[in-house]
Amino acid sequence: MAENKTKETDASVQAFLEAVDDEKKREDAYAVLALMREATGLEPKMWGPSIVGFGSYHYKYDSGREGDSPLTGFSPRKAALTLYIMGGFDTYDDLMRKLGKYKTGKGCLYLKRLSDVDEKTLKELVTRSADHMAKTHA
Repeated sequence: MAENKTKETDASVQAFLEAVDDEKKREDAYAVLALMREATGLEPKMWGPSIVGFGSYHYKYDSGREGDSPLTGFSPRKAALTLYIMGGFDTYDDLMRKLGKYKTGKGCLYLKRLSDVDEKTLKELVTRSADHMAKTHA
């Protein structure tokens, strides 16, 4: 079975964020870093080469594949600032309606700019999602 490539590393979060070319995206990334740190009460760690993660949980699929993943995290990707909301969005309809302009994938929230969303609502989404993952995967 293939090994999970996205693992916690000792790489510097600061160095990773400083290397973000786009100044606005770098500013947004630092703002999300502060928001997630406050929402989770956890310190950031690099996961793989490009994900800033907070906390961790262990998962095991029916297929037998298992590994560890951050409770929440983000990556300042070229196309969008990507936030990882591990529990998905189904139970957060109330927050999603108030959030602002975004796109979603299975567990990804894509933001063109942080200013497109309500930061208080985003913080609540991160808090509830990380709490849910910590409780259900304890």
